Amino acid sequence: MGITIKKNRRNLSYDDATTLDELWVIAKQFDRSFYREWKDHWDERGYDEYIVVTEGHLPHCETPEQYVCRMETRQEILAVLALCTEKQRERFLPHALYDLSYEEVGKICGCSDVAVLKSISAVRKKFLKFFG
Repeated sequence: MGITIKKNRRNLSYDDATTLDELWVIAKQFDRSFYREWKDHWDERGYDEYIVVTEGHLPHCETPEQYVCRMETRQEILAVLALCTEKQRERFLPHALYDLSYEEVGKICGCSDVAVLKSISAVRKKFLKFFG
């Protein structure tokens, strides 16, 4: 008796599986090998010599100029954040880094969404004054 299961857009077919438990063991082994293959080719392209030849470099290698620019920008951002109060930083960073709403930040910080809005507005003004 042949059993076929469609899994991850592939058909698993085993004529030798005598029991359903044996089939599930084989399916789990398939899952592990599929996961290893997915990790190796996470962008869903198979190993191809064309890809190696045309894209055989790292996905992103920043130049020394880009590195210096990134570090300067980071230092400037930290300088502006140093001008802010602790509460302003505490309310601004979750909103800016994790795109949380004012209400969500308010729940985390234990304050109202209006207080979060005022803090974020104050930080934005400091950024505009610093960079403007």
